Amino acid sequence: MKLATFLYKQKSLIGAVVDDQVIPFDLKGSLNMMQFLGGGSGHLKQLQEKIDSGKDRIDLADVEFLAPILRPGKFFGVGLNYADHIAETNQEKPEYPTFFNKQSTCVIGPGQAIHRPRVSEKLDYEGELGFVIGRRCRHVTKEQAKNVIAGYLICNDVTVRDWQARSPTWTLGKSFDTHGPIGPWIVTPDEIGNPHHLDIKTWVNVDLRQSSNTKHLIFDCYYLVEYLSTAMTLEPGDIISTGTSSGVGVKMNPRGYMKPGDVVRIEIEKIGVLENPVIEEPADTAFIG
Repeated sequence: MKLATFLYKQKSLIGAVVDDQVIPFDLKGSLNMMQFLGGGSGHLKQLQEKIDSGKDRIDLADVEFLAPILRPGKFFGVGLNYADHIAETNQEKPEYPTFFNKQSTCVIGPGQAIHRPRVSEKLDYEGELGFVIGRRCRHVTKEQAKNVIAGYLICNDVTVRDWQARSPTWTLGKSFDTHGPIGPWIVTPDEIGNPHHLDIKTWVNVDLRQSSNTKHLIFDCYYLVEYLSTAMTLEPGDIISTGTSSGVGVKMNPRGYMKPGDVVRIEIEKIGVLENPVIEEPADTAFIG
């Protein structure tokens, strides 16, 4: 099942994408995606019944897809998790996963604009497989981990490289507003099969910049769940983006940073495509509420 958050008649709804239509969970918008996932198999069963009924179908042309999870409680990235990316950055293979936070205000959905910030031109892309937690859990073993993953999605771990370098935690350089594109939907594990054998590619305009497969992950999705849940409670809607392969702009010669007018496109096998344009940061982003 492809679980999506979308705008229809100026209302944010959740539902399932089936072929060229969307089937809303309900037309009142009573639940957001985090609440839906928190309902577990019961909510999935209700949505499947809606799909089977053939009612309330909406054409894709009539909706605007939003970030599947508009404001995740936690949004983790993983650094240096592909061997080829470690090689291009001249780093040592880590003994343990390197986690960092992406602040939830960075999240945007498919088609929404990535801002090149007014304070830097070193704007980079990182195409990544992400997964979403579906059950509140702690101390989950690697063998149990697949049972707490609600599904998989595409993440672009947009990074402002000079701001990343200013802090050992990387958080500032990873968390500018609009620098967390996710989507286009969450694909449930039954449609993915093995998440560790998926082709993943990133284009900037027509240039293929990254091409790899999730089989090259050093720390796989299940291990990441085990490791994180040892330290903290994971909750429905939490997102873990698993890291990027080689081909990032900072390692190109000349540098391949994104600039206004570019379009970055990430495609992951069995999930789909996440595409976002790049624009200059608008003047109206300065405000006091």
